[in-house]
Amino acid sequence: METGSPHDTGTADDAQGTPAPAPAVVPAPDDGAEPVWRALPPGLLTMRRLLLVVWLGLLTLATALVPGLLVGPAWGAFAVLPLALLLWGWVMLERNWRSWRYAERADDLLISRGVLWHEETVVPYGRMQLVEVTSGPVERHFGLASVQLHTAAAATDATIPGLDPAEAERLRDRLTELGEARSAGL
Repeated sequence: METGSPHDTGTADDAQGTPAPAPAVVPAPDDGAEPVWRALPPGLLTMRRLLLVVWLGLLTLATALVPGLLVGPAWGAFAVLPLALLLWGWVMLERNWRSWRYAERADDLLISRGVLWHEETVVPYGRMQLVEVTSGPVERHFGLASVQLHTAAAATDATIPGLDPAEAERLRDRLTELGEARSAGL
């Protein structure tokens, strides 16, 4: 069920083109109105781009230096390939980041993602068995956390990456409360 544009994330860009933080959660009414979509914070894009630059930057250097020193300077031109991949990845990471969004409805949680292959996951609150908040060392450095939802069917497990830790904990607590209220899962 398509419920809106992937670019309609509920955030506004400032004059410099930097995305503004996601707005406060407004619960969607139970009257069938469109859900309020929330975008992922810009820190996730920053983290992913930094990782891209580090790994492909090192690959670019290695591709330039190793053949350039061992075979000849003309072979160092192969460094253009990982550099081109870095530039392409830079753009693709933003497109992917913009495609992620989630919305809380009265009976379920919607997660929408994907640029070429659009996926929309609907997780009923009553089917949730476990809600986890995780944060690895790189995520913690950037002040991010991920929420992972587990259901009885492995195919419907869902993750919302790169949330602010306070928002991740709020979402976990709300989903746990709603899941217990529906008494079919948690």
